[in-house]
Amino acid sequence: MVKNKTKKEKEIILPEINIGAIGHIAHGKTTLIKQLTGKKTQEHSEEVKRGLTIRLGYANFTLNQCNKCDKYTVKDICPYCKGKSKVIRGISFVDSPGHETLMATMLSGAATMDGAILVIAANEECPQPQTKEHLIALEISGVKNIIIVQNKIDLVNDDEAKENYEQIKNFVKGTVAENSPIIPISAQFKANLDILLETIEKTMPTPKRNIDEEPYFLVLRSFDVNKPGEKIKDLKGGVVGGILNRGRLKKGDKIEILPGRREEIENKVIWKPYFSEITEVNVGGIKRDEILPGGSGGICTKLDPAITKSDSIVGQVIGKKGKMPPVWEKLKLEVNLLDRVVGSREEIKIEPLKTNELVMINAWTARSVGIITSSHDNEIEISLKLPICIPKGKRIVLSRKVGHKWRLVGYGIIK
Repeated sequence: MVKNKTKKEKEIILPEINIGAIGHIAHGKTTLIKQLTGKKTQEHSEEVKRGLTIRLGYANFTLNQCNKCDKYTVKDICPYCKGKSKVIRGISFVDSPGHETLMATMLSGAATMDGAILVIAANEECPQPQTKEHLIALEISGVKNIIIVQNKIDLVNDDEAKENYEQIKNFVKGTVAENSPIIPISAQFKANLDILLETIEKTMPTPKRNIDEEPYFLVLRSFDVNKPGEKIKDLKGGVVGGILNRGRLKKGDKIEILPGRREEIENKVIWKPYFSEITEVNVGGIKRDEILPGGSGGICTKLDPAITKSDSIVGQVIGKKGKMPPVWEKLKLEVNLLDRVVGSREEIKIEPLKTNELVMINAWTARSVGIITSSHDNEIEISLKLPICIPKGKRIVLSRKVGHKWRLVGYGIIK
């Protein structure tokens, strides 16, 4: 358990595990996170206006257990018996969008998840299109630790809840979530949240981290935090947010950012890395000397803020200079395709990928579009429009155009 103290000497528990909240649009992911964390992850102006998650949202909470009745809670004082609770660990939630047009954003989030909560509304038939697509995305991304939340049980009677439960069981049969616990709740009225928290604690252990490896920080957001009209002497460098998936990064570290920036020299396009220095680290809403694997965090740098404004370097990777994964402009993949396209009402049989076909890839938090230049048996070669930075042997999620929309069709292993 990692602790820190504020100026008021209040103990702050830093997150040590990332849990994704996924599922079909309007099934209650954001409401559930707000009830547990006190934070609404829909902060972007367009999200507030439309009432849906567009960008990946993050919120942290501390998991407690009552010393008196043993129930799990997020409060210092148990809401069930008014006993004092003890701290168990810090947890970070990743709120992924459920709308079908934002599937690529959800896949970026899946790359940062240690486990996931699949939210399914009890008052709708299961599965809905994005419920199935999100579950397949978890499986393809290698996320195996899943809890299923049957939400909105306050909107159905006992028989309808049981029927929906059986639909869920049939849906997950033969999938990575076949043996996952199913917890009925009402996020709106906080019903059974203690059972959900207990299930999280008992079925989602904190993964073992190797902090001695070379650090890889996956960028999910990037900002210019300066206000209009700021004096030059008061300007702050670019800020990035994301997940450190291994190693450690400290204030004062010299960093490299890849793939970097695009330059055109003598009619030839090349990509050059950014180099900078970490000036500040923020984890769990507090300043730290270093960031370790676990929850989401922010890194302040000496970069020109124009480089990081408006999420402009999302998908890039930060690490120590000269210790970074390779940058790929062309990929050779061993491909594993699904049997059928998921995410739409009509599940079409997936045909082999073809030469000259346009595909979209998700690699860690990066996404790019590419043209297949060669296809033979289960191996393809892709020329990417935007390069990616990721180690050899990692999974690349593949989507293809079906109708007018990108649909998840499988994954490839970098050879």
